[in-house]
Amino acid sequence: MSQSASRPQSQPSILIAGIGNIFLGDDGFGCEVAQRLLRREARPYPAGVEIVDFGIRGVELAYTLLDGYDTLILIDTVARGGAPGTLHLLEIDQAQPTPEQGTEAGRIALDAHSMDPVKMLAFAHTLGAQPGRTLLVGCEPSPLDTQADDFDIHPGLSQPVEAAISEAIQLIDTLVAEALVDTQQAAVSSRTKESSF
Repeated sequence: MSQSASRPQSQPSILIAGIGNIFLGDDGFGCEVAQRLLRREARPYPAGVEIVDFGIRGVELAYTLLDGYDTLILIDTVARGGAPGTLHLLEIDQAQPTPEQGTEAGRIALDAHSMDPVKMLAFAHTLGAQPGRTLLVGCEPSPLDTQADDFDIHPGLSQPVEAAISEAIQLIDTLVAEALVDTQQAAVSSRTKESSF
């Protein structure tokens, strides 16, 4: 599910991508944030900002990046040793992968149970995608209670991660506003340079 509008070439382009597996507890954080952004009526984003809940569809995300975006904001869980529910803002290095890394990433992108954002980006690069600035809004997950039952399905977010959603949305709003300003300033600068020739 996505929210998008056709945009002129001069219009800034921002992709907000929720990723994760809703059947693995807190791994569904990115999907839930994307769904809430899609459902909210207050403070809708302007044209050129697209929201998509990709879930575990890494190949679809990689191909979507071929459309070209000034800014990519990924939303996912990130385990960095903090307290559950802690938000992290990371900028992902866009170094070009080697062909071997891209091939390996392509195999992993087809994984039906998870999506690794860095490996998905490496695969997207091998397809020719060149996303602009790439940010990851990550939430520290609670440990998954694998002893609860014999099933692999653990739907629902833990209380600390659920509580972090509102703060994550506020952070994304700020990042979108900053990206729109940056893109508009770059467009003005580009027009100024062209008119000076």
